[in-house]
Amino acid sequence: MGMSSTERLRAAVAALMQLTGDTQASLAAVLGVDQTQVSRRQSGTAAWSLDDCDAIAAHYGIDVLDLLAGPTRACEVLSADRRRTVPRRRAAADAPKGARQ
Repeated sequence: MGMSSTERLRAAVAALMQLTGDTQASLAAVLGVDQTQVSRRQSGTAAWSLDDCDAIAAHYGIDVLDLLAGPTRACEVLSADRRRTVPRRRAAADAPKGARQ
């Protein structure tokens, strides 16, 4: 048997946070709660409400059903402009002479 709905939701939220660079504190601000409440929901000691799911999906610009489908689907439908951009590391061959890596 695969993941439960609760596990799938927690994994989707974690994956979206990772992909966008959001923190628990920034997601808490969206939901109108404090960071510890987001932490409790992500750890499974408290449950996400349906209103939370609607707010999270709206925040990421995805349909709530895509959020509930799990991390793969949620990340697939996340628009490119919502994704965090990480500066590409320069390869040793690209570095100027004498530069330290």
